[in-house]
Amino acid sequence: MKRPMSIAYTSIAVVSLLAAAGCAAVDQGAEGADKSRNSENCAVQEHAMGLRWQQQSAEAQALQSQTYRIAGERLEERVKQAKSKNLAIITDLDETAIDNTELLARDMSACHDYSVWDTWGQWELEGSPSAIPGAAEFLKTADEMGVSIYYLSDRTEENLDATITSLKELDFPQVSKDHVRLLGPSKEERRTKIQEEHEVIMQLGDTLHDFAGDYAHADLDQQRQLVEEDAKHFGDDWFILPNPTYGSWEDADLDTWNAELEVAK
Repeated sequence: MKRPMSIAYTSIAVVSLLAAAGCAAVDQGAEGADKSRNSENCAVQEHAMGLRWQQQSAEAQALQSQTYRIAGERLEERVKQAKSKNLAIITDLDETAIDNTELLARDMSACHDYSVWDTWGQWELEGSPSAIPGAAEFLKTADEMGVSIYYLSDRTEENLDATITSLKELDFPQVSKDHVRLLGPSKEERRTKIQEEHEVIMQLGDTLHDFAGDYAHADLDQQRQLVEEDAKHFGDDWFILPNPTYGSWEDADLDTWNAELEVAK
């Protein structure tokens, strides 16, 4: 649904005012080194539109729900086709199963670059993420079907207990220290360990290295080539959720039309 133009303009104005207030507060209250760093990080405002879309748009809600609904339908088929009874799915957490945009919005309003992840520890301990639309229902369905669920995330191992508490508060199934596997070994190593113990019939994530290690160190051109090679997986046993708030594409140059700008009068 398109928002009324007046509301859109008001939202932009509010975000701008918050950003200005945040920058002023940082300049007045921080040490010299922090002043310089946070002043430079006002560039994080470039992410305002993507963050607004992720957190507030009905389109994001629809796309997330749609993805999980189709994944649920496909899961039933994958279970029927499976060769063993020891089945598992692997899902990422942040921006895949849970929504952390309140943290990102808070950091952006303070002109702090959230993509350096130096505020994430506090959020893991004290924040209250919400469930991505459709995630809880999908995971409960998998649990009822007897499929093991592994939460594979690069949240910090030292905050494992807090992450488990957050997931239990969202009523996610199979939340335990064995099934929540956080940062330590690489995602590829953790994923391989699960694959050694189970027939993994589905993976879910919001970034490509949630699915295969080849994506982790590939540049954007290489990632696009890998996506072409892996096309058969997407929508079958790999399901990717939208996340326009951070990613390896952040500093990519845009392709622009080379025609001279003409503005209608």
